[in-house]
Amino acid sequence: QVQLIESGGGFVEAGESLRLSCTASGGAAAHYTLGWFRQAPGKEREFVAAIYKDGGRTQYAAAVKERFTISRDSATNTAFLQMNGLKPEDTAVYYCSAGIVWGTVVQGKSNTWGQGTQVTVSS
Repeated sequence: QVQLIESGGGFVEAGESLRLSCTASGGAAAHYTLGWFRQAPGKEREFVAAIYKDGGRTQYAAAVKERFTISRDSATNTAFLQMNGLKPEDTAVYYCSAGIVWGTVVQGKSNTWGQGTQVTVSS
């Protein structure tokens, strides 16, 4: 069973940057697509970005495409989410997800999730 550990959240002002990390361990972590989702207070969890097991495919939500970059370190099975130009509307708990099937992860249907990390952006 793959386990996910997220880190890197925090409190920043609008326009600043943060980098989130998600390290996958156990099972066949190297073969998993890794994705980021977020959930703001009172809202549904939404897809942010995903990266294929070899880093050769990425996908972004329209709201973050020009500001966020997902990458992956295969040696440590860690996915990074570099978030630039943060806006107050990016405030949310960010969750990492993992799965073998790309579509399952992107659609938020994986059973494997991290504990979440809070990102707060002040205006």
